[in-house]
Amino acid sequence: MKSIICIDQGTTSSRVVAFNEELQPLKINQQEYSLIFPEDGWVEIDISVIEKTVNDALADVMRSFGDVISLGITNQRETTLLWNRVNGLPLHNAIVWQDRRTAKYCEELKSQGLEETIKNKTGLVLDPYFSATKIKWILDKYDSDRKLSSNGDILFGTVETFLIWKLTGGKDHFTDFTNASRTMICNIDTQDWDDELLTLFNIPREVLPKIKHNDAFFGEHQETQAPIHGAIGDQQAALVGQNCFEVNSMKATFGTGCFLMVNTGNQRIYSKNGLLTTAGYSLENTTAYALEGSIFSAGTGIKWLRDNLNFFENSSDSEKLINAKWDSGGVIFVPAFSGLGAPRWQPNIRAGFYGMTADSERSDLVTSVFKALCFQVKELIIALESDAVSIHNLSVDGGMTNNQSFCQMLADICNINIIVPDYKESTVLGAAKCAAIGSGVISMNDLKNSSGNFKALTPNKEEDYREEFSYWSEFINSISDSMK
Repeated sequence: MKSIICIDQGTTSSRVVAFNEELQPLKINQQEYSLIFPEDGWVEIDISVIEKTVNDALADVMRSFGDVISLGITNQRETTLLWNRVNGLPLHNAIVWQDRRTAKYCEELKSQGLEETIKNKTGLVLDPYFSATKIKWILDKYDSDRKLSSNGDILFGTVETFLIWKLTGGKDHFTDFTNASRTMICNIDTQDWDDELLTLFNIPREVLPKIKHNDAFFGEHQETQAPIHGAIGDQQAALVGQNCFEVNSMKATFGTGCFLMVNTGNQRIYSKNGLLTTAGYSLENTTAYALEGSIFSAGTGIKWLRDNLNFFENSSDSEKLINAKWDSGGVIFVPAFSGLGAPRWQPNIRAGFYGMTADSERSDLVTSVFKALCFQVKELIIALESDAVSIHNLSVDGGMTNNQSFCQMLADICNINIIVPDYKESTVLGAAKCAAIGSGVISMNDLKNSSGNFKALTPNKEEDYREEFSYWSEFINSISDSMK
């Protein structure tokens, strides 16, 4: 059977999914791994683990489906890898998007008045979340005089670039516009690397990959000669996977973090409320832009309750511990394991519970974690509305959306219709769509005229969470203000 096989390289797992020509999933192989935390605020991955888990999952799926039309790749964005071009060995562990080690350097740049310049060129805020300061940190450590990198002996890539380089046997060094737009050195207008920013961060152009469209040809798999016809960052992949092709269509993906993204078409809207202007997708020579709100801790919080506090054995069991009417017994959760993203952008805040009494129970803490996530999504929706973006529905995806109670909580607290697809892995589906378009299996018009099965949840109008949301938001503001 002919298939489209997609690699979904995430923050804590690598998986490979085979789809048929109708984009129906046929087989999945997923391999989890652990993150490395060398110091407070530092988050890394052993690059050999990324490579091994991808190769093992890919080999297993390809054994079942050898007639491959195309390979597609989607990936955790901003995570930064540098390696030696000659021997293929990494200079350092991959520095994960959650990593905050360059926060002080970012503050120095802000004090020099460079934040607005960076925002105007890239659409991004000046924050350690993005790749540029991570690249500089690694080069400063391993190539301080920039001799190796200027000679082209060191290569940079976000995860998809590294995988393409490895899969093609070191022949092809490419990225795509969605991933490039998250590096903080890509000019969002020219869709190319920006010389002024490269000088600012002391990054030689020679280390950088060539930028392509999401449905471009990225090379051939060295072992099977299967063409690689699609690459796209995970959140943009979910936008495509959810068929958010119309202006103002919006999705939120709940994985390790939560990322809300709204399609703004060919307009680059610059937010006044802490949201990011970013590439949405580049397909069939057409580029759509997006506004994005980034929440750093979503599934991370549930995983922490499971693994560190041992509140439940499986993440799915957390649903049983959500209290009725979303009552957390007065407990507030500060969702900042890796700082706070949009709209505050506070890298130094850390997570914690507040308001616990001797009567507080396990269910109160679990409920407060879910509720804090809903409150964060509500803040992003308010920010979008303040930026004059009209919102009617929110399409959701990711593993957390298997939790029916959480999805209803989201509808109630945000007072918005929540659309939950039957197939919730929109990220890898989006990669499959890019690969299918690139290989000529399907067109954008075909996708626009199609719709999957979904369930719509409407908000419970009998409950009003505005006062509680306001209290939570003011509490987080007070912590944010104390950190400035």
